[in-house]
Amino acid sequence: MNARSLQGRTCLFFVRILQINSARTFAGGERHFADLANALRQRGHEVYAALAPDSPLTKTLNALPTQNIINVRMRNALDLGSAIELARVIRDNRIEIVHAHLARDYTLAAFAVRKQGGARLVFTRHLLLPLNKFHRITFRSADCVIAVSESVARRLKEQKIFPHDKIRVVLNGIETEQFNSQARSSSSAGYFSNLSLSGAAHLVGITGELREHKGQEDFVRAAAVVRKRFPDAHFLIAGEDRSEKREFRARLDDLISMLKLEGHVHFVGWLESVAEFLFALDVFVSASRTEPFGLAIVEAMASGLGVVATKSEGAREIIEDDVSGKLVPIGDAEKMAEAICGLLSDEHERKHLGENARLAARKRFDIKRMVDETEAIYDELINEMNCV
Repeated sequence: MNARSLQGRTCLFFVRILQINSARTFAGGERHFADLANALRQRGHEVYAALAPDSPLTKTLNALPTQNIINVRMRNALDLGSAIELARVIRDNRIEIVHAHLARDYTLAAFAVRKQGGARLVFTRHLLLPLNKFHRITFRSADCVIAVSESVARRLKEQKIFPHDKIRVVLNGIETEQFNSQARSSSSAGYFSNLSLSGAAHLVGITGELREHKGQEDFVRAAAVVRKRFPDAHFLIAGEDRSEKREFRARLDDLISMLKLEGHVHFVGWLESVAEFLFALDVFVSASRTEPFGLAIVEAMASGLGVVATKSEGAREIIEDDVSGKLVPIGDAEKMAEAICGLLSDEHERKHLGENARLAARKRFDIKRMVDETEAIYDELINEMNCV
């Protein structure tokens, strides 16, 4: 371990870290990966990233030197050649912490660490989906599993494939200052002028990949109810359908047509900057039917928005009902619409909830806390290794 101290910091040394992520698309887990890797590098650690060729993560790792971003094929969990390549990276760069973020990468990381030796192995679990029996062997190799929420930790413990005392909860964090509502730089009219929103008095939005479990169909059904009371409301859906045939997007188009919402529901696609989108909204909606954490909810809260969210596992950990947002039953478009209408009709309550949400996001979900806690885990694992 490098003996150079980090002045005034909880972690006493620079650490050589290999972050692994084979994702071919960009979603909340990839945002977490990029934010963590960049922040660790900015704190003085030597951070390397093993990514799939043409990974969308490459352009987000702006704090890492180009030579520290390494392309590894990582086609699947049984890609032995990629595991050997990862072992070479660990050896050549004297890696102390290997941190894998996707289930299919756990096996490759475990094999690489076992082959090379000398590094501690950390997994982050982002999902509620159960791991299969194959991962029982892989998990025995890990020194620590980080769960991004209490609900993910509970699910891991229920599966009984990893010692409970090695499971740590580190809640996701964001750069809250990016979403400071006082930093709004454009009006809703200006930002969405190309969407033909003339006459729109209220904007309600949702973000996330277009997938059934994200609940966009429920959002559209709620929009039909809200529009009866607020005819000048418009509804914005940010995100893409990345499936091969785009069948879910087609279903949404059909539903919008059936409910006669053309011209009132708008698809804005994938957003490079979600902050400007959020700044334009009056109400943000999370309609997910299952959600391990809910990074989009935290971003909306940090923006000072009134938030309506379904009672998914993650949302219940993030939002205090009627204090920092509104929680509604999963799949209940009528209740969702009722909550949206309540916020649209009561500006005082909307602003009150939004301010509470902004303060809660800054206190509980700022990236500094997330990185501090992750860094402390690394430090503990390395100290354990040095004491053996």
